[in-house]
Amino acid sequence: MQIPLASPVFDGEMKTAALDALSSEYFVLGESVAKFEEEFAKYCGVDYAVSTSSGTSALQLALLALGIKRGDHVITTPASFVATANSAIHVNAVPVFADIDLKNYNIDPNLLKKHVTDKTKAIIPVHLYGFPADMNEIMEFSREHQFVVVEDACQAHNAEYYGKKVGSIGDIGCFSFYSNKNMTVCGDGGMIVTNDEKTAKIVAKLRNCGRSSHYEHDVIGFTSRLNTVNAAIGRVQLRKLEDWTAKRRAIAKLYSKLLADLDAIILPPTGDSNVKPVHHLYVIRTRFRDELKAWLSQNGVQCGIHYPLPIHLQPIYQRLFGYKKGDFPKSELLSETALSLPMFPALGKNKVEYVCGKIHEFFNQKIMQVEML
Repeated sequence: MQIPLASPVFDGEMKTAALDALSSEYFVLGESVAKFEEEFAKYCGVDYAVSTSSGTSALQLALLALGIKRGDHVITTPASFVATANSAIHVNAVPVFADIDLKNYNIDPNLLKKHVTDKTKAIIPVHLYGFPADMNEIMEFSREHQFVVVEDACQAHNAEYYGKKVGSIGDIGCFSFYSNKNMTVCGDGGMIVTNDEKTAKIVAKLRNCGRSSHYEHDVIGFTSRLNTVNAAIGRVQLRKLEDWTAKRRAIAKLYSKLLADLDAIILPPTGDSNVKPVHHLYVIRTRFRDELKAWLSQNGVQCGIHYPLPIHLQPIYQRLFGYKKGDFPKSELLSETALSLPMFPALGKNKVEYVCGKIHEFFNQKIMQVEML
């Protein structure tokens, strides 16, 4: 049996939508783009959505639109994809890290105060693996200090936190539609969501070369638009997101049930009636991570490591800021023990059972080896 880590979807309905857009709309900023933005805003429960060329560009433009500038400090987590922190550098700000809480792998609100300076202007919480960060505490802290909050919801489409979709809680929410995300546009793409009209207009201008009219530019902008064909595909995928989310949750529940008896594994957080994750990834933790990954690969199961290096230990961040091992021990522990198991809506029960069976086989062998010593 061969089981991939993820399985992006491109079906007949998406193909038809793509061909229709290509044959009847402008290739760039066509009608499908505006419709996708309108539908995504409604889905997230916000007033405005502006599409971008990627989740990274969404984060970058969000910071610019909120007035983050050279020398400002932006607090975020080292346990994320590097683009989260890069977005601060892209606007000439300084990323400042706060360690995670191992109960949900997201930034620990109790550590924020430790990293505040007179230059701190923003916080970027990341809803890692599709599990919502502790937004009530983060928002309370941010409002107290008058910081802006940009939610990195790039892995968390449709996740909910106390009755709200993630991305709709902070000043701006940012999403990615890269090919391995819970919903995609079959290419690169991103979206910012906000309830502030002024902010939305600034992002829309910045992503379109800084135009105030077709041939007039009153700010230095970027070419960060979403292609029309990608937006057309995104509209179809958005209609399927509820069903896909339900299937991901069912798969995660089955994984947790079948692996619950293994003491050598730490299972991912499950959420509750107030905090509802969407399981972009199903990440277990074990000190035997690398051995288990190799064993599963030998048995046809593709796994991933998200992420083998926390951001502060990336070579460029060590070179720029002098970070070293031990600076953020919880994020480092996660990077050393995290293993992503296959997770996608079409993953059948028999395949989940196969994966879990192979994991049990691995640890049964470990027990036998110990008993023989």
